[in-house]
Amino acid sequence: MKANILIVDDEEGMRFTLKSFLSDEGHNVLTAQSYEEALDILAKTDLDLIFSDIVLGGKTGIDVLRAAKEHNPRCPVVMITGYPDIDTAAEAVRLGAFDYLPKPVVQETLLHTAGLALRYKVLADEREKYRSNMEAVFRSVKDAIVTVDRKLNIIELNEAATTICSLSREAIGGAIDSTPLCCRGKCLTAIREAIEKKEFIEKHRIECGHEEHDSQVVNLSVFPLIDHQGAFSGAVMVVRDETRLATLERDLNERRQFHNMIGKSEVMQKIYGLVESLRDVQTTVLIIGESGTGKELVAEALHCSGARSRKPFVKVNCGALSDSLLESELFGHVKGAFTGAATDKVGRFQKADGGSIFLDEIGNISSRMQLSLLRVLQEREFERVGDSSPIKVDVRVIAATNRDLQDKIRKGEFREDLYYRLKVVQITLPPLRKKREDIPLLVEHFIKKFNEKFNREITAVSEDVLGAFMAYPWPGNVRELEHAIEHGFILCRQSTITLDHLPSELIEFKGPMEKEPSSSPEPSGESDREAILSALQKTGWNKAKAARILGISERTIHRKIKEYNIAETEARGVA
Repeated sequence: MKANILIVDDEEGMRFTLKSFLSDEGHNVLTAQSYEEALDILAKTDLDLIFSDIVLGGKTGIDVLRAAKEHNPRCPVVMITGYPDIDTAAEAVRLGAFDYLPKPVVQETLLHTAGLALRYKVLADEREKYRSNMEAVFRSVKDAIVTVDRKLNIIELNEAATTICSLSREAIGGAIDSTPLCCRGKCLTAIREAIEKKEFIEKHRIECGHEEHDSQVVNLSVFPLIDHQGAFSGAVMVVRDETRLATLERDLNERRQFHNMIGKSEVMQKIYGLVESLRDVQTTVLIIGESGTGKELVAEALHCSGARSRKPFVKVNCGALSDSLLESELFGHVKGAFTGAATDKVGRFQKADGGSIFLDEIGNISSRMQLSLLRVLQEREFERVGDSSPIKVDVRVIAATNRDLQDKIRKGEFREDLYYRLKVVQITLPPLRKKREDIPLLVEHFIKKFNEKFNREITAVSEDVLGAFMAYPWPGNVRELEHAIEHGFILCRQSTITLDHLPSELIEFKGPMEKEPSSSPEPSGESDREAILSALQKTGWNKAKAARILGISERTIHRKIKEYNIAETEARGVA
């Protein structure tokens, strides 16, 4: 490569010799016999390399080096001297000299050093170009971007991070978990999880609790930094401010998502509002709902949206443990309390101190455990198994069950006083069959989730599949829908999931409109015709929408329209 090279030396012979060597290689060589001449050239020329003698009359090559680094920090400077001195060499290296050549300078050594220095300059320019491009990208992105290393030290952040996250550039180099954040720190939890699991972590519609703008709602995405060789170096967090959208949806009473809960139905809007109103009310909450309706998601939203979000959220499946094991899990035990208790154990209530504890399947616990739990709720203290010393805790209790607790009370299987202690506020989750309008949103959500999980590019489900989903009663609720779509992802080898990819129980299910004709078809046929005609009138002859209203497939409604001889003019009310 042809380069601009400056030679600074007060000996004319040395300048001539070095210029000849470098000019013969095709370089543009300039010379200066003093520090002042060198400064003049530095100001006017974009240099790629400088060779400077250490001794320059009243000034030194060190002065040239300092001036060069001010004008062009990436320009390499090679020092030359006939009297090598350790202190001078050390000072030159400290200030960023590229190399140090003793006199007499041999042509081969000069050209070799020049080649190395110019290659270094090319790499330095490329790095600067890349850095400038990245800075431009960072500045143009409206989302906050923060990169951290595996020890949680901040590597870089963009301007949006100062607005959304209140992180200044002075925070670069420091640990993000020791940076004074003005929020509840939910981003730290997501970053730690991404680094620990080396997996993509996503959090939807979380409330920051920012002290400057308390109602800020954001989406969090944290990506592990893994290079093409599989080496892990940290994580990058992207924070998107969704406050305006969340406010608009709230004003329109049509939020499609709240934390990790999905749905825009009226009943879901009420649940979102109730969770919001309870987020900082430190009362016990009882969540009622069938299996698979999302009781754990509601409990997480209650914890994560409130002031306790920076403290632990501890989950306990009460139905999965025997009576003795559950007592030890909840309250802990001391060494020797029972056979096998080799060491002291901290219980879940103690681990949740300051935060929240989620007691799932609370309707399955025994009478003895009900009494122990009642004492914790009343006294806010408990005793470890094998120990009589009470332990005080500050824990918000969130319980959930799919059982009818009032029926269990009537049967003498559940304490009435505990029921009312748990049910200070009750949130009842509807089954999926009662909020079918949320099914398309849930389908869209799970498609996105499984595309990321399986690294696929499935874009949708067919109209027939959506019709089957709308007709099916979903005894397993949202969890069953999620499993059905995952089943489809496993079998599907195209961009759209079709009926062939669904579990057999969905394919074989016949809803009320799909049943075989009875022995007296006239009444049922008339009823079918009226239902179909009414749906078509409501949708303005949109057969796909009418099928979704009726909970049948589009193929079925086409067959029924032909069977009952329903004309478009009849549906549109045209004479």
